[in-house]
Amino acid sequence: MANFAKIGLNNKVIEVLSLHDNELLDSNNVSSENLGILFLTNLTGWSIWKQTFTDGTRKNNAGIGYTYDEDKDAFIAPKPFNSWSLNETTCRWEPPVVYPTDGQMYNWNEETTSWDLIDNS
Repeated sequence: MANFAKIGLNNKVIEVLSLHDNELLDSNNVSSENLGILFLTNLTGWSIWKQTFTDGTRKNNAGIGYTYDEDKDAFIAPKPFNSWSLNETTCRWEPPVVYPTDGQMYNWNEETTSWDLIDNS
């Protein structure tokens, strides 16, 4: 299956649809994103679609509420916290403090900009 993100105002993803891979094949059995876009445009009347992938193509797999950045050719998730910054290479949000690697579980605390240990007792 091939997945396509419907792009709305401000390049926001407003829907994600799946197509059978056959819809992307040309007469030589070569897969083409443009054929998927043409199929979806004819089906829905909406013409702004981008294929999304789980393999790191376009950085992240698109979801509703994500933004498509044309310059980076990437889908970017909504910013989770004000203190986090975008890694320009991976197009993923990163906290100002690295997640602890001690094997315990933590939640981000935006007020203190630190990781709080989850008490499982």
